[in-house]
Amino acid sequence: MHDNSREILSKVLITGANGVVGSYIDFGIKLDHRSLDITDLNEVLSVVSKHSPKFIVHLAAETDVERCERDPQHAYIVNSIGTYNIALAAKSVGAKMIYISTSAVFDGLDGPYTENDACNPQSYYAKSKFLGELIVQGVLDDYVIGRACWMFGGGSKLDKKFISAIIQKMREPEIKVVKKRFGSPTYAKDLAGAIKKMILNNDREIFHISNEGNPSRVDIAKEIVKITGSATKITEVEPSFFSHVYSDQKENNEGMLSKVKIMRSWQDALKDYIKEEWSDYIMKR
Repeated sequence: MHDNSREILSKVLITGANGVVGSYIDFGIKLDHRSLDITDLNEVLSVVSKHSPKFIVHLAAETDVERCERDPQHAYIVNSIGTYNIALAAKSVGAKMIYISTSAVFDGLDGPYTENDACNPQSYYAKSKFLGELIVQGVLDDYVIGRACWMFGGGSKLDKKFISAIIQKMREPEIKVVKKRFGSPTYAKDLAGAIKKMILNNDREIFHISNEGNPSRVDIAKEIVKITGSATKITEVEPSFFSHVYSDQKENNEGMLSKVKIMRSWQDALKDYIKEEWSDYIMKR
């Protein structure tokens, strides 16, 4: 760590700061979509030039997988062209770019994956994010690409993903969970801490930054039952049961292995998350 870490962190610009990961970032110049439209190149160049950061953490993205499938053009405009605009702006002021990508760049047939495994994105969301990775590598020499997986965080207000859905169903006698789907959950609070470390360490290249472990969705649901002391029964169902939901249609493993141990186990992270950010909700049950 640097003695002048506060000064370094003051020169970081963050896009998409109103999202789940951004809500845990306690440093830098935080911009949301109202103060920066990443799809407008002139606006991006102007705003970045005004702040003249040394680092740009690019969090702004369309992460709604179902929406991306319905509207691929929207996915590419936000996740690919938006990333291109940020990369050009980073280049124009000589800033290093930290781009948060996804484990969905892999096809899920042979996980868990290391940073060196070949990408093969399947969904429009995954393709638009992978194109973002290629753009960052093509435009810039100084960058970090951090791939996360199965993000959770933000409590009942911001969390719209799998873990939040399970916690909110804990009052029900039975919850059906798709089987044979594996991943590496990523607590957004831990990811924000990892981003800070990567800036201060001046890391480069591609990193897998998820909490340690490769559980199934069923494992996670059972862990939530254990942590909350719920009497809910978890029932495993085939992927075809959720045939209307694109992201649940196939058996796969998009878990990740990291070349460096960056974050704690998914169980520890999940326990803290529920204790710190869901206890009021659970107490009201």
